Amino acid sequence: MKYIKTDKAPKAIGPYSQAVLLDNGTLFVSGQLGLDPQTMELKQNINEQTIQSLKNIENILNEAGYKKNNIAKVTILLKDINDFNTVNEIYNSFFEQHKPARSTFAVKELPKNGLVEIEAIAFK
Repeated sequence: MKYIKTDKAPKAIGPYSQAVLLDNGTLFVSGQLGLDPQTMELKQNINEQTIQSLKNIENILNEAGYKKNNIAKVTILLKDINDFNTVNEIYNSFFEQHKPARSTFAVKELPKNGLVEIEAIAFK
C-alpha cells in the first residue's frame, strides 16, 4: 500500500491521506472539498466549490499516475440537494464521455461548512 500526497490538492484536514493506492492498482481518493490547495480556503459558491473539488481529485489522480478516465466510482455529498442539477452539469463537463458509477447524497453538514465533497475510486 502506498500513500499519495501532492501539494496540488489541499492537505488533509484530519488524520487521513489524500489517497491510498493498493498493490492491486485500486486507488481510493479521499473526499475533496472545494478548498483551494494554496490558501486552504473554500471557494465562494457551489459552482466554484464543485470545480475545485474535481480539480483536487484530478491532481491527486495525476500524482498517482492515474487519469480521470480511470475512475470507476464517485460519491458526491451535498449540503443542499437543490444543488444537484448544478453539480451534475459541472460533473458532466468534467468527465465528458466517461461515466463512472456514482452515488449522491444530501447531508446535514460538511467539514469547514463546505457545500460539496466528492470522493473517487479508480483502477488501472
